Amino acid sequence: MKKIASLFLILIATISCTQDITRNNPALQGLKDEVLWRAKDSQAVLESNGSLTITGLTQYETLVLTTAASAPANYGLGVNNANRVSYNFSKDDIDLNYATGPGMGDGEIVITDFDESNMTVTGTFRFNAENVDGNPAGGEVLNFREGHFYKVPVIPAL
Repeated sequence: MKKIASLFLILIATISCTQDITRNNPALQGLKDEVLWRAKDSQAVLESNGSLTITGLTQYETLVLTTAASAPANYGLGVNNANRVSYNFSKDDIDLNYATGPGMGDGEIVITDFDESNMTVTGTFRFNAENVDGNPAGGEVLNFREGHFYKVPVIPAL
């Protein structure tokens, strides 16, 4: 009986030691006003002019990062319209829009890897975007920091 009990305990211990591994690939996330924000879905579009648009979606939010090119580089924000960020929150009667542009907001998008064979893009971002509508339901500035996009699939523009 002791052998059966010992065997049963070993069997239970072995079964309970399994791990469920969750992959976060692809990923688009960052700290939005100091709270973790993670896109439920993300993709990138390589436009015919060479620019890259990375989009992350949640149920009520859309984050769009746009760079003038897809090559690994630092792309400054708040300088021109070629490199920009937009964020939209829309739920019920609340519609908040934030953006960077010439003289508006600041930050950077850094592309660290553009994998042409697998068509994915990886990099980081941080920015302060301004409330473009002046909607009092949101703050004047939206801050994202420690932003990462990892192996986001890239599709060519139609």
